[in-house]
Amino acid sequence: MRFGLLGQTCAWRDDGSEIPLGGPARRGLLALLLVNPGEVVSADRLADEVNPDEALSAHALQSQMSRLRTALGTAATIERAGAGYRIVVPRDDVDAFRFERLAREGRAALREEDAERAVALLREALALWRGPALADLTGSPAAVRLEELRLTALEDRMEGELRLGGHRALVPELRELVGRHPLRERLAGLLMRALFAEGGQAAALAAFEETRRHLADELGADPSAELLALHRELLAADPSPPPVAPPAQLTSFVGRAGEVAEVAELLRTARLVTLVGPGGVGKTRLSVEVAGAPGVAGPAAGARSSGRAADDVCFVELAALRDGAELPQALLGALGLRENGLRLEVGERRPVDRLIAALADRVLLLVLDNCEHLVEEVAPLAARLLAACPRLRVLATSREPLGITGEHLWQVRPLDDEAAVRLFTDRARAVRRGFAVAPAVGTADGGTERVVRRICAALDNLPLAIELTAARLRTLELDDLAGRLDDRLAVAARGSRTAQERHRTLRSVVAWSWDLLPEAEQRAARRFTVFTGGASAEAASRVCGIDGETLESLVDKSLLEVVGGRYRMLETIRAYGAEQLDAAGEAEPVRRAHARAVLDLFRTAAPHLLRTRQLEWLGVLAREHGDLPAAVRWAVESSDTAVGLELLATASAYLWIRGVSLSVAPYAVALLDVMGERPPAGLGEEYAVCVLLAASGPGGREVWRRHRAAAGRALAAAWPGDRPGRYPAVLLLWMMHNTGGEGALETFALVTAQRDCPHGWARAVARYVLGFGALGEFFGEGDSLGESGLPGMAEAARVWEGAVEEFRAFGDRWGTALALDALAGLAVARGDRTRAVALIDEALDLTDQLGALEDAADLLVNRGDQLVETDLAAARADYDRAAALARRAGSSNYVGAALRGLGDIALRDGHLAEAESHYTEALELIDPLWIRSVGNRVRLLAGLGSLAETRGDRATARARFRQAAESATAVTGAPGADALRLIGLPESLVEAVSSGARAV
Repeated sequence: MRFGLLGQTCAWRDDGSEIPLGGPARRGLLALLLVNPGEVVSADRLADEVNPDEALSAHALQSQMSRLRTALGTAATIERAGAGYRIVVPRDDVDAFRFERLAREGRAALREEDAERAVALLREALALWRGPALADLTGSPAAVRLEELRLTALEDRMEGELRLGGHRALVPELRELVGRHPLRERLAGLLMRALFAEGGQAAALAAFEETRRHLADELGADPSAELLALHRELLAADPSPPPVAPPAQLTSFVGRAGEVAEVAELLRTARLVTLVGPGGVGKTRLSVEVAGAPGVAGPAAGARSSGRAADDVCFVELAALRDGAELPQALLGALGLRENGLRLEVGERRPVDRLIAALADRVLLLVLDNCEHLVEEVAPLAARLLAACPRLRVLATSREPLGITGEHLWQVRPLDDEAAVRLFTDRARAVRRGFAVAPAVGTADGGTERVVRRICAALDNLPLAIELTAARLRTLELDDLAGRLDDRLAVAARGSRTAQERHRTLRSVVAWSWDLLPEAEQRAARRFTVFTGGASAEAASRVCGIDGETLESLVDKSLLEVVGGRYRMLETIRAYGAEQLDAAGEAEPVRRAHARAVLDLFRTAAPHLLRTRQLEWLGVLAREHGDLPAAVRWAVESSDTAVGLELLATASAYLWIRGVSLSVAPYAVALLDVMGERPPAGLGEEYAVCVLLAASGPGGREVWRRHRAAAGRALAAAWPGDRPGRYPAVLLLWMMHNTGGEGALETFALVTAQRDCPHGWARAVARYVLGFGALGEFFGEGDSLGESGLPGMAEAARVWEGAVEEFRAFGDRWGTALALDALAGLAVARGDRTRAVALIDEALDLTDQLGALEDAADLLVNRGDQLVETDLAAARADYDRAAALARRAGSSNYVGAALRGLGDIALRDGHLAEAESHYTEALELIDPLWIRSVGNRVRLLAGLGSLAETRGDRATARARFRQAAESATAVTGAPGADALRLIGLPESLVEAVSSGARAV
């Protein structure tokens, strides 16, 4: 007999049948006895605990025990002992004790690094639970203890699964558990590790912040040493997201092992290889396999000769792109690069230049998949990247060559007959267990091999056609399948086939496979084509009315595939499905529903993007990003300006914080053209956001010139100061875009008018901007920093500290980082290097969470500049890391800034040639017209002056010192040495520059 305490109290016979125990009193008595089998439980305790509201009488207790003995029979003995009762059963017959034993063994296996055995034992232990422990007893201490053991066993099991690489499946379960147990730090740590393993460093850091907040608010405590150590470990990791890896394949690779080796060998000498062939021939799958071949990304000129880091391959799927202008942004996104930092850079930004800067010294294989519809745009971009980036190699797939110098073509042909039969057999076995191919002679099945060969020949041995056809064996017999296919294709013999004829064959197979679908599945499949980058089950249901069963059926039939929990459709099938959507007359309503669903998603997310759950929602929107341009494109094409404007406005905070605003800039321009000079009524603020987005892209200056004044008036009407508008992020962006321009004073007035606004984030922005006003208002003739600091510094510090507190209260990392950076600059100007470093450290933590590489590089350079006076090794490490991050981000300015710092150190060490090399390269990279570069350019010119002075070249030294002093004064407005101090130069360099500039 077995007994159960992990849920309602139960008893089972050896054959598994349950023994009827009777009412709750009897179940409660049995539970009390089973908690400690073999030990006596007093009659008083039994009477009290089985019914806390009204204790059983002695007679009633004796009666219930008698009935319990009768129910259990001879398999379990209940004895009267002294003043109580006891049950005599083996402890392992009770599920609670069996659970404890298995959980102990699982934990021991985990300590011994045997994660596989640990997970098996812990799963077995946890499977014993049927509900709450001791469900028939109220408030039992034993139940509390068992529930704690259950939670610990859950943690141990998830620890083991993490070690086995099961992080992706664990994230939803861990999120749910952390939500129920927000103060349990081990669960929080497991969630952080699972999120990080999935590539979500920002989400992992957000999980830490959430736990830290709960501990502080509810317990007044800090996180444990273990959780803090994990937090530091995550911060120390590279904050940049890895490039997009080739898609994971769920099926075996058949018939092209030799080609993989040959193409991989070709890529070791050729820097551009294009896999050419008709649709469905297997170009994408071959490229994925080649990308996974050892060492295929190198060696290139000057590259290492062996091994490959995990991020040496970047896979870019181009099928979903409809406009060649989107190509550079698609590459930036696939490489994990932002288009801009957390500050909005004004002017003509060129994504191609950022790509070149990021790839200039990087060993990388760039896979460009499905180039045929963008050949005119892909070819010149690939040529330019290859010319500028000597360690880069490109593997392209296309139905036609790119046609540029240095291209090596590899013709991807259909499978040979034997490989085609193997592929068909492999895919058939996936849907029909035990399927086998046998020759005609001496077999009972009449020769399935002959039929399979005939099917494959009719399909021109095209892999995609074979996979679609084999999937039909789930419902059709082989001979029936062959007959239907012959009827559809109308081919008696294969003969000589051109690429165009093979494409017609594939289209016929797709159409045949489509026609076999029930009407509901056809409707679902054609509607699914509105998703450009795949969709979650929830999104498919919301937009297309597709249920989970239909989705799985389409996967079974190879019309959809599942990648990373999202459903996607191969482009060949998607193109056919889109035609069916048009033919059914559903294109307009389904695309409208898609746009509305995207709008609803961004509306839901918008309030969270400036708050504590910022990172979580940024991740959600990043996964759905591909649908945003598609939805705005529909709004432009259908002239639905209201939906288009609202889409861009609700997405604006996401677009700028993530650094991907360029992906929608062309659509913002097109929307303004459709709209004309006046926005729809009530959408003035949305119009202003659209103008900002349009101005951020190529050709943005003309858009800005035409619309700035009208957009400014609309924004002022939306944010009068006494009531909030709808999109607070636009205030900060408007200020950044107008800095130094003709509308600077109006913008300052608009933003600072929000200092008493009911919206807390808007108030924080107002304080942030007021700080700059406090500094700028007090420069004048004869003003000097003197001993007490710049007049206005105290006021600037006060309002910036207020801004930090307001941003923190909201939970926004973007605004907090900007305000901390401003305070750090103020501390530098005051000469308080210790405080400056502490503030920079805080800002670095936040920029790392946001994945803002160039902002992190800027902060590292700033920190290095403060440490160089006291800790040369730490400063060098900061400059080195800044250079690496800036190169990865494609930011020439910050690479130059880091090289300037390294040049300063080389000059201090007396390595003049090394200093000159660093300074010379930095001078070429730092943009003299960009406001953020001014401080580094002044330091660079001062360093060049010191270098010339050390070499005895007084004329050059004097010229460089003058340039440094004039640049500092021009930007800060402060006179002489004060300007140099405000830039942050150490006092020794201030004196050197000042005296050198005055020298005759």
